[in-house]
Amino acid sequence: MILAIDGGNSKTDVAVLTAAGEVLATARGDGFRPVADGVTEAVGTVAEAVTRALSAAGAGTPVDHVSAYLANVDLPVEEERFHRLFTERGWGRGVRVGNDTFALLRAGATEPWGVAVVCGAGINCAGVAPDGRVARFPSIGRVTGDWGGGHHLGEEALWHAVRAEDGRGPHTALADAVAAHFGRAGVEDVALAIHFGELSEARLGELSPVLFAVAAAGDPVARSLVDRQAEEIVALATVALRRLDLLDVPVEVVLGGGVLAARHPLLMAAIEDRLAGLAPQAKPVVVEAPPLLGAALLGLDAANAPPEAYDRLRAHFG
Repeated sequence: MILAIDGGNSKTDVAVLTAAGEVLATARGDGFRPVADGVTEAVGTVAEAVTRALSAAGAGTPVDHVSAYLANVDLPVEEERFHRLFTERGWGRGVRVGNDTFALLRAGATEPWGVAVVCGAGINCAGVAPDGRVARFPSIGRVTGDWGGGHHLGEEALWHAVRAEDGRGPHTALADAVAAHFGRAGVEDVALAIHFGELSEARLGELSPVLFAVAAAGDPVARSLVDRQAEEIVALATVALRRLDLLDVPVEVVLGGGVLAARHPLLMAAIEDRLAGLAPQAKPVVVEAPPLLGAALLGLDAANAPPEAYDRLRAHFG
């Protein structure tokens, strides 16, 4: 029996499956946010979903293997910490914990190797070579050189909108669009509402689709932000490919997360153009399957499952 866990920022998904790839039960819980909510609450969130999934499957503990892939667990030392905490829960005889980017890669790549870039609330990248070597980034924000993701794009949209409204920056249709999105008379009113706590700063992530819509209408400021996001995504991918000696060989670059899964035409075209110039044999692949599939596939890997188990599991997730 395998327990697969996908701990995302907005939700935690759990599946109980057999080594033959049959999904017995699934459960969904709140987001896994150890930085914002604290480690104890984050683990408790996972535990609640695990309990419901096991109960629905009629399964007890320990299962044979726990395959947990989590957002906000960006460093090896953090993976070790949650490996210990999950092991202490007694859920499985074997436990593997990793960053959720590795699950994205496993879900989207034809082979269990390649490079994945996730651009959702934040941005991250990881790669695995055919010989098992790994390339990864700390990806804990601007302090580690990161740029982009839905929340950051929302911050940038607001920044440019404010400066357009007060005259410090060039005109951009983002000003009217941002104010309208939050139902305010002007962009300064949006900024002040955040300052005084009337609007949660977390809601800035809502501006990512607004930004892409304004860019699609031809606004140069918005388009420059979309271009910058494409540059960052390709920079992560090509650096990972170079580290793994995959820059000049046929390889899949798996793209996932809310910003990329939306397949905004301007963003996708810019990514494809830049990637073709820097890694001409790389094939971009947008993941449509849920991240939980990747965690479950990695669980089958750990169980040395037969090929038909993988087909059965993929068919379950559509």
